Amino acid sequence: MDVNLLLTVVGVFIALFLFLYLLPVNLWFTAQLSGVRVNLLNLLLMRLRKVSPSLVVNAMITSTKAGLNISSNEIETHYLAGGHVNNVIKALISADKANIPLDFKLATAIDLAGRDVFDAVQLSVNPRVINTPPVAAVAKDGIQLVAKARVTVRANINQLVGGAGEETILARVGEGIVTTIGSSTNHKQVLENPDRISKTVLEKGLDSGTAFEILSIDIADIDIGDNIGAKLQADQAEADLKVANARAEERRAMAVASEQEMRSKAQEARAKVIEAEAQLPLAMAEAFRSGNLGIMDYYRMQNLKSDTDMRESISKPGKGKQS
Repeated sequence: MDVNLLLTVVGVFIALFLFLYLLPVNLWFTAQLSGVRVNLLNLLLMRLRKVSPSLVVNAMITSTKAGLNISSNEIETHYLAGGHVNNVIKALISADKANIPLDFKLATAIDLAGRDVFDAVQLSVNPRVINTPPVAAVAKDGIQLVAKARVTVRANINQLVGGAGEETILARVGEGIVTTIGSSTNHKQVLENPDRISKTVLEKGLDSGTAFEILSIDIADIDIGDNIGAKLQADQAEADLKVANARAEERRAMAVASEQEMRSKAQEARAKVIEAEAQLPLAMAEAFRSGNLGIMDYYRMQNLKSDTDMRESISKPGKGKQS
């Protein structure tokens, strides 16, 4: 009898434990006291669907106390989708207190998109200042300017889903700074009126398609960089000099080649003269054999040649003195 009674008591405790686990009566009782209407069957079904009943009930209690009307089904659906329920509830409460239009559907969409919806609401209330990296640009007079800007932005709740982030804002601001400085005739104009950059950049509507709204763009610092125009001119002059030297070298090489060609032709002509002179004795011998040239004719030709050589030596003063 004692053993049976003990088993009965153990069975009752086990059954009571399973009952309290499957049916969180204490959680249901807390919800009732907080004015949240949820039944025990719904809590049991949450456990079967592997949803934390305490998370859903606590979220409903918090939202109800804040005056928000959010059903358990909506919270459970967002939880099953992998969302951050507590973060969404805090964002909705903050938006409601700050009079920012934000409903549960948009908040869950922002949360599921991977953005911190609570941080976005805080950013809408307290704008953030983004410091741009140094942006270098060259004015039309060739002087380089390096500018730093501070961009004050706040979140655009309606553009958080699918809107571009801070990187796009920084890129567009940098592009605007480069365009403004590059279109300036003189770098002194930019140094005298740095607010000209802010006005020009703001007029471009750089926050279009982004998750932020640009409130202001302030130029924090402008430094003078290198004289890019002078460097480009020096590089161009050096390049022109190299081209001119290359062309001069080309002309010199062509002249040398032409001179060598003329020398070759002269050598060829001298060779032909020597060859012709070598044929002269043979021609004379043949003339003697054939009787076309006599001995007296030969003597007269030699005398004529000697007389011609003498006249040439006399006509040359240098050679005449030496003789």
